[in-house]
Amino acid sequence: MGRTSIYAILGATLLAAPAIAQETPTVDAIKARDALICGVSTGTSIGMSTLDDAGNWAGLEVDYCRAVAAAILGDGSKLNFTPLEFKNAFAALQSSSVDILARSATWTFTRDSELRFDYAGVYIYDGQGFLVTKDSGIGNIADLDGASICVVSGTTTELNMADYFRANGLEYKPIVGGAREQLVANLEAGRCDALTNERGGLAASRLAFSNPDDYVVLDEIISKEPLGPIVRQDDPLFRDIAAWTLNILISAEEQGITQANVVEMAGSSENPEVGRMLGKTGEFGAKLGLANDWAVNVISAVGNYGEIFDRNLGAGSPVKLERGVNALWTDGGLMYSPPIR
Repeated sequence: MGRTSIYAILGATLLAAPAIAQETPTVDAIKARDALICGVSTGTSIGMSTLDDAGNWAGLEVDYCRAVAAAILGDGSKLNFTPLEFKNAFAALQSSSVDILARSATWTFTRDSELRFDYAGVYIYDGQGFLVTKDSGIGNIADLDGASICVVSGTTTELNMADYFRANGLEYKPIVGGAREQLVANLEAGRCDALTNERGGLAASRLAFSNPDDYVVLDEIISKEPLGPIVRQDDPLFRDIAAWTLNILISAEEQGITQANVVEMAGSSENPEVGRMLGKTGEFGAKLGLANDWAVNVISAVGNYGEIFDRNLGAGSPVKLERGVNALWTDGGLMYSPPIR
């Protein structure tokens, strides 16, 4: 039999094989305990992951975790949140204390390769900036020459600042701390001249001050800070579930699918892409080992990406952060999902 014939038979066999994914250790564990364990911040990251006095979690990263729980278990409330300081976050993921990490950690080469993690996409594109008091006279980064600057220790933020100031011949004194709320308190008490972090985080942190209007985020940025969910590298299918959950949220906004209309659109839309997304046609859920209406569960639980952004960080939130580069690609932003086909 010729080589071409062998390849033809192999190709036909693969095409004929059922496109049903096998369950993985992570998904098995999630289903066994009937809950996803999501590593988040200590509960003070406004707009991303916050914990109120009644024990309720809210934020963009919280909603993403709810979406993953809905994808796997059909119910966005079936999850446990594990609050983590940044210095403990990666160890918690490596040790399987959490299934997934959604804790504003920048996607970097070292974390992806050396730490053996996989990023499942980007849910916020950000950049590092500086928060100062309005009466400080600081109007740009050059004015920070010789300043004391509060920064979370052991982060890319700390390294970015060191690189930038050295490259531009600027001096500074780092005031390091382990938690963002500690640094906010330091700036408010005058123990540092500026606070540095992602600009979105700074806009949110500003709300924690007694007089938020006394503070301003400088316009300049010194880095790229793509933030997204992180999983262990030993479970490719779980990584696919995490990634396509995020893609579904973005695709839903592209297609005008909302938390309010998703059930109706699942039954009535004649759009082929929507049909594939929502389980009307094809076996796309089965390819991930999920129910074919998994995306309906996801969007019913949290809405689309635009809805999530708006209520946690955008116009519908106290943060009032502009979409900017986090707008859909059709609106000039970077949010873009691969096609579902």
